[in-house]
Amino acid sequence: MEEDCYATQLINANGEFNRDGLESFLKKVKLADCGLSYAVVAIMGPQSSGKSTLLNHLFRTNFREMDAYSGRNQTTKGIWIAKCIGIEPCTIVMDLEGTDGRERGEDDTTFEKRSALFALAISDIVLINMWCHDIGREHAANKPLLKTVFQVMMRLFSPRKTTLLFVIRDKTKTPLELLEPILREDIQKIWDAVPKPRGHENTHLSEFFNVVVVALSSYEEKEEKFKEEVAQLRQRFLHSISPGGLAGDRQGVVPGSGFSFSAHQIWKIIKENKDLDLPAHKVMVATVRCEEIAREKFNQLTHDEDWLALENAVERGPIPGIGKKLSSILESYLHEYDTQSTYFDEGVRNAKRQELESAILDLLYHVYTTMLGHLRYKAHENFKIRLENSLKKGEGFASSARACAESSIHDFDQGCADAAIQQAGWDSSKAREKLRRDIDAHASTVCSAKLSEIVVKYENQLSTALTEPVESLLESGERDTWASIRKLLKHRTEVEISAFSSAVSGFELDKAKMTTLVQNLMDYARNVVVKKAREEAGKVLILMKDRFSMVFNHDTDSLPRVWTGKEDIRTITKEARSASLKLLSVMAAIRLDEKPDEIENILFSCLMDGIVAHPSSRDRSIGTSSDPLALSTWDEISPEDTLITPLQCKSLWRQFKAETDYTVTQAISAREAYRQNNSWLPPMWAIVAMVILGFNELMLLLRNPLYVLILFVVYLLSKALWVQLDIEGELQRGTLAALLSVSSRFLPTVMNLLRRLAEEAQGYAVPKAPTQSESVVSQSFRQQTPQANALSSSIPESSVSSNISSSDDGVEYSSPNVTHRRTTNIQEEEIST
Repeated sequence: MEEDCYATQLINANGEFNRDGLESFLKKVKLADCGLSYAVVAIMGPQSSGKSTLLNHLFRTNFREMDAYSGRNQTTKGIWIAKCIGIEPCTIVMDLEGTDGRERGEDDTTFEKRSALFALAISDIVLINMWCHDIGREHAANKPLLKTVFQVMMRLFSPRKTTLLFVIRDKTKTPLELLEPILREDIQKIWDAVPKPRGHENTHLSEFFNVVVVALSSYEEKEEKFKEEVAQLRQRFLHSISPGGLAGDRQGVVPGSGFSFSAHQIWKIIKENKDLDLPAHKVMVATVRCEEIAREKFNQLTHDEDWLALENAVERGPIPGIGKKLSSILESYLHEYDTQSTYFDEGVRNAKRQELESAILDLLYHVYTTMLGHLRYKAHENFKIRLENSLKKGEGFASSARACAESSIHDFDQGCADAAIQQAGWDSSKAREKLRRDIDAHASTVCSAKLSEIVVKYENQLSTALTEPVESLLESGERDTWASIRKLLKHRTEVEISAFSSAVSGFELDKAKMTTLVQNLMDYARNVVVKKAREEAGKVLILMKDRFSMVFNHDTDSLPRVWTGKEDIRTITKEARSASLKLLSVMAAIRLDEKPDEIENILFSCLMDGIVAHPSSRDRSIGTSSDPLALSTWDEISPEDTLITPLQCKSLWRQFKAETDYTVTQAISAREAYRQNNSWLPPMWAIVAMVILGFNELMLLLRNPLYVLILFVVYLLSKALWVQLDIEGELQRGTLAALLSVSSRFLPTVMNLLRRLAEEAQGYAVPKAPTQSESVVSQSFRQQTPQANALSSSIPESSVSSNISSSDDGVEYSSPNVTHRRTTNIQEEEIST
C-alpha cells in the first residue's frame, strides 16, 4: 500500500489551533512511537513564491499549489502539516501561509510574525524561500520579518539550535559562492541588531542557528533541472537528525508523544505573548506528560490482577519470596514509565520517576508491613513453642530463653531480608525491636509463672512438713515444745531452701532476686508455724480439758483408772491441772526467736499457788500491779507474738476449773461408792459387841426351835425382798439414792409378794408383770429422784462445749453451767487444791 502524507490544517486563517486534527494526524503517523527520532521541517516565504510546490517535490506531499492560469492569489491559508514520504527518520513538514499577501491587509504582518515564530519554535529545520533577485533588498528578502522573529524569539524562548535553510529560487548566472556571503552577512547584521536578553549579549548566531544556503533553478523555465536539484536537496533530509545532518546538533527536542501538547502551548504562548522561554516550556510539557504517564502507570498497578491477588494473599499469611515479587512489580512499571518518557526533559523525567516510584512504594509498603507483621507473629509463636519444648526437656530456663530468642529473631531477620525491596531501603528495625520486646515480655511471663509454680511447690512441701508436726508438738505441751518447733522449722527450711535453690539455678536470677525469693520462703515457713500456733491457741480450752482428762483418768501406764479408794485424788488433780496449765503456758505466745520469758512461772505462781483473785471479786481493779495476770501484754513478748494475753489466761483458767470440777466430783463419788460396796459388814468390834450383848437372845433361840423357824421364814422373806428390790444394784448408785428408791418401792413389793403367796395357796398362778399402779408410782418416783451421785460420770468431757466471746478485759471463755453437789465436807476439802 502506497504511503500517505495525511495532510491536515494545523492552524486556520483565524489563528485557531486544530488540536483534534493534530491528535488524529499524530496517531496516523504514529509519532508517539518515534520518541525523539523524528524531525520537523517548516517553510516560510513570500506569498506565491512556490513554497507548496517545493515541498511537494521535495517531500512528496500533496499540499495545494497555485494554479498559474487562475491568477496569482493566496493558496495556503494558515498553517498546514503533512508527513514526508520516503524520508527517514519520520519527518513532519509544515507549510506556512505566505507573507506579504494582499488578502491579509494591514493585519497580515501580525499573523506572519506569529507563524514565523511558531515555525522557528517547534521546527528543527526552517526553509526560507526567497527569490534570487531579492538578495540585497531590505523588505523583499524578509529581513524585517527575520529581525522581528529573532527579537521575539530571544525574548520568549531560549535557543534550541534551529537550522535556517535559505532556498534561493530561480537562480541566475551569479554564482552561489558570491550570493551566499552576501546573504550570510545580511543575516549576521540582523542578528547583531536584535536586542538580546541579559546573559546573551555576546552570544554568537551559531549558538542559536545553523545557516545553510542552497540555490534552485526556475521551476517554470527549467523544470527538469529544478527537479534534479530538488532530488539532490532531498538526499540531505535523509537522516537529518544524525550527527553531521542538517539538524544533527539540535537541542531541546520534545518527544513525539508530547508534540501535540507542546505545539498547542507554544502557539498559545505566542498569541498571548507571555514571557516564557523554550526550556521552561519544555519542562512544562515534560511535567504534564510525565505526570500523565506516571498517573497512568500507577492506575494500571492499582488495577493489576496479579498485584491485587498478591495483596489479598499477603493478608492471609506470609508469602515466600514476596520481596522479589514486589521488586519485579516496581521494576516493571518503572521500566514502562522510562520507555514512554525517555525523550522528555531528563530532570523532569527523573523527578516524576521518583514521584512514581515513591507512590508505588507507598502502595507496596502496606504489603511489606503486613508481611512483617506475619513474620513477627510467626517468630513470636515459634519462640513460645521452642521455649516450651526446651523446658519440657529439662533444660535451664535462661539458656533456653536465650537460644530460642536468638533462633526466632534470626528467622525473622531472614524473613525481612526475603521481603525487602531493593529500591526501597525500608528499615525493619522497629518491627525487630517490637519482636524483641514481645519475646522478652513472654519470657518474663513464663519465668514468673515457672518461678511461681516452683515457689508454690516448695511452699506446699513446707506446709506439709510443718503443719502436723507443729500441731503435735503444740498439743504435747512439753517444756521444750518451742525449742523443738524452732529446730524443726530450721531443719525443714534449710532442706527446702537447698532444694529450691537447685530448682531455680537454671533461671540465672540475680543475687537480689534470689535473696528475696529465699527470704519469702523462710517467711512463709515461719508464717505456717505462726498460723498453726494461732489455730491451736483458739482451741486451747478444749486441749486443756483433754489433757486434764488424759492425766486424771489414766495412770502412768496410760491405763484407765479404777477408783478403788486408794488413790490420792488431790495429788492426781494437781498433776492433771499442772499438765493443762503447762499446755496453756506453751500456747500463750509464739517463741520462735529464742527469747527467754516468765510466762510459765507467772501462770504457775498465780494460778496453781492460789495468788489469783477469787472470781467473785469482780469489783476489784484488774490493772493493779499486785496481780501479774491483770495485764493485756506479756513482758518480753511483742504483741505480734502474743497468742493469749494474761487476762485471757486468767479467764480461761477459771472456766477450765469450773468445767473440770465435775470430773473430780464424779471421781470422789465413785471412790466413796466403791468403799461402801466393799465395806457393808460392820466393823469387827461391832461384831464382838453384838455376840457378847446378844448371847442371851442366841441361847433363847437355840432352846426354842420355833424361834429358829420364824427366823428362817423372815430370812426367806428378806431374801425375796432383796432380790425384788435389787438393793445391791441400787447401792451401786449411792446410799442416799438407794434408800430413797427402796423406800418408794418397799410397800408395793411387799403387797405384791403377799398376794402371790395367797394366790399360790389358793391354787392358781399370778401374773409376773407388776401392776400398773406400781409401775406408775415407781416410774414417777424415779423421775423425781436426782441422779447426780452416779458412780461414774455419765457426761463425757468432750461433751462440755466452750465458747469464746469478746469482753472488755480480753477474751471471755464460757461453758454450760454444770450443777453438782458436794456431799460431804471431806469431798469439798479434796476438790479444792
